[in-house]
Amino acid sequence: MKQVEVQIMSQTYLLACPVDGEDALREAVSTVDAAMCRIRDAGKVKARDRIAVLAALNIAYDASQRDPALAFRHSSFSTPDGADAGADAGAVALPAAAVQRLRGLIARIDAALDAEEPRA
Repeated sequence: MKQVEVQIMSQTYLLACPVDGEDALREAVSTVDAAMCRIRDAGKVKARDRIAVLAALNIAYDASQRDPALAFRHSSFSTPDGADAGADAGAVALPAAAVQRLRGLIARIDAALDAEEPRA
């Protein structure tokens, strides 16, 4: 794994990625940064966590419109209790490597948002 320093909405993050995955990670960071900055610059939402959630929803929606197989209703993600969230007859399962990468990205986003929350 390689450590890569990136900036999203003018905040620096140190992320781990496979040695051959830096270009893909930087492209993803660019997409997330652009989406978050658009929402922030619109001026209606100020909280970073809300901006991040709205950006994630926008990106997921855009991806599902480009390729319906990417829509979460067709994913192979499981719910926390182990049940299959996408278990329907027409569901398209993502490759195991893609599922693992997505889970890793979600965990990193969760960790970054947790680190950003003000402590009482």
